Amino acid sequence: MSNQHLPTYSIHNLKESRFSPKDFMADYFPHYLEEHKDLRFPHKHSFYQFVYFSGGGGGHSIDFVHFPVEPGQLYFMVPGQVHSWEFEGQPDGFIVNFSEQYLSDFLANSRYLEQFTFFSGIAQEQVIVLPASVRPAVQDLLAGIVREGNAATALKDDMVRAALVQLFILVSRHTGADAAKQTTNYNTIVLRNFQKLIDQHYKEKKLTKDYAAMLYITPNHLNALSKDVTGRSAGELIRDRVLLEAKRLLVNAKLTISQIANELQFMDNSYFSKFFKKYEGITPEVFRKQHVKN
Repeated sequence: MSNQHLPTYSIHNLKESRFSPKDFMADYFPHYLEEHKDLRFPHKHSFYQFVYFSGGGGGHSIDFVHFPVEPGQLYFMVPGQVHSWEFEGQPDGFIVNFSEQYLSDFLANSRYLEQFTFFSGIAQEQVIVLPASVRPAVQDLLAGIVREGNAATALKDDMVRAALVQLFILVSRHTGADAAKQTTNYNTIVLRNFQKLIDQHYKEKKLTKDYAAMLYITPNHLNALSKDVTGRSAGELIRDRVLLEAKRLLVNAKLTISQIANELQFMDNSYFSKFFKKYEGITPEVFRKQHVKN
């Protein structure tokens, strides 16, 4: 079924340049939109992406959560998320795409990005409106990243990587997130590992006790920890991941509802449809009609 899923773009698919490596690209947003007009429809990326809007209107969605565009807004995306946009007029700003390998080649800590909540993979944490005071510094960094990314100068990739890290730290300082606290907080580390396990096993493991066993803690402890950090139970996080993948598959019109139910390892199509309607309030068929456009 993998060949039937939503289109998943790699950086190499989007841009070929004798100056840019296959795992990085940066551009002014109007030029990027002009070159990739079809990307407003739902699609996935195999890379990290962030966009800064200095102006514009309309909106965009990350994993079916809609956000209106406004000046000073940054959005971040991790590989595998579904994205689409519907702009009003021509938005202005910057876009940067990079692979995990692009930064890990530069940093000794391969998990460096995990300390930033805007790379959590949770849509509500990935869109930030920067205060006016910090926007000039962010725009200067982004202009430098675009300039270096399209140049043929010595050590230009290291200059870009250093600027990316500087930008992430600058943005993090203005989100209210205490990165140092996050990296040392036991509950946060366990929850992060729990979320990684969900991503790996959500199809075949749908019970809290299964994940608690893999984390060597009790189901009650996992539930308490999850509620403390996220405000939601462990079971809800598992269910939300199954629902998210169901939505990602439903926007692919080539897949039947039965195929999706089978992909997510539900007993049958009827059970999947009841599950989806119970938590989304609409049937899978209605959801598909709302999100798939001819």
